[in-house]
Amino acid sequence: MPSIPHGGKLISRYDPSSLEQVKKLKKIELSQSDLSELECIGTGAYSPLEGFMNQSDYDSVLKQMRLKDGTIWPLPINLSVSQEVSNELSAGVRVALSFEGETYGFIDVEEIYKVNLGNEAQLFYGTGDSNHPGVEKLLSRSPFYVGGPVTIIKRIPSSFPTHTLTPEETRDRFRLNGWETIVGFQTRNPVHRAHEYIQKVALEQVDGLFLHPLVGETKPDDVPAHVRMKCYQTLLNNYYPSDRSILGVFLGAMRYAGPKEALFHAIVRKNYGCTHFIVGRDHAGVGDYYGTYDSQNIFNQFSAKELGIVPLKFDHSFYCKKCEQMASSKTCPHTNKDHIHLSGTKVRQMLKQGLLPPKHFSRPEVVKLLLEYYRKQKD
Repeated sequence: MPSIPHGGKLISRYDPSSLEQVKKLKKIELSQSDLSELECIGTGAYSPLEGFMNQSDYDSVLKQMRLKDGTIWPLPINLSVSQEVSNELSAGVRVALSFEGETYGFIDVEEIYKVNLGNEAQLFYGTGDSNHPGVEKLLSRSPFYVGGPVTIIKRIPSSFPTHTLTPEETRDRFRLNGWETIVGFQTRNPVHRAHEYIQKVALEQVDGLFLHPLVGETKPDDVPAHVRMKCYQTLLNNYYPSDRSILGVFLGAMRYAGPKEALFHAIVRKNYGCTHFIVGRDHAGVGDYYGTYDSQNIFNQFSAKELGIVPLKFDHSFYCKKCEQMASSKTCPHTNKDHIHLSGTKVRQMLKQGLLPPKHFSRPEVVKLLLEYYRKQKD
């Protein structure tokens, strides 16, 4: 059976019948990432959250990686507003939440509070360096936060409607397939042979794979979601068993927060029904801000019962010319000179130059799609 939702109950804050109630309300204009957060809260992806965090939860998350009630939660989920907007709000009011002229929900304001963004950066990211993409974005925000439960009255229009599944919908699919164990895989990159290898090793141990790429806001130099989705679909159609894999999309934004974000990614997939979650080398990391295996080691701080999802920890994978197959340091006795492994950054540089990555690094169908994208970028 799919996993028990985080906190014990799958939250639903979707109520389209409230549409008429919001027409006369004051409005808060959301950013694109705020809108994604609203959707994730409303559909239960962020269970047990029912809204944007009040200060007590915010403080507890930053200091202890737990909500104030003790539930594991490593990532602050906040609604930032300008000082001018914060001055117009007060506890007890209901405010519409809009994006580009459309109202998607409302918040019942419980609290307005001011934070120290530099302090948040240090506690959450472990650095105040604005060269870190997550820190840079955080420091560009207003320090005035609004907390309170939210209700969504309209779903976000999706660029990938077939694959935009709520946690309730994925759970139904898992049950329909008869899957009792499901492994989730998070990615913001095209899936290359190393990813394929660890997914299939994991698939040997469970009933089904939930490939769940993040399609929310990412760094400007990351491969765009619409290109990646073509790559995922092509890969699944050609190299994965269709009755044992499902492709969905995760609308959340990327934080590049390393270990804490890895833990968060696991909790979210637990809410979607996954019983297992793949944690690779430097999961959700960027640059040299986090240790190679910090994103795996963070799971050791919590008991299996508290986590409620099994982390599958994988070493760095590569193609070994002597073994003539994909492998890792746990299975291959040969030296680095026999290994083919490239970073995502290196591959992007090659593709931008019109160069083909080694055939053992990426499937030819995926390379073709990526080359077409980078060629168009040059034109």
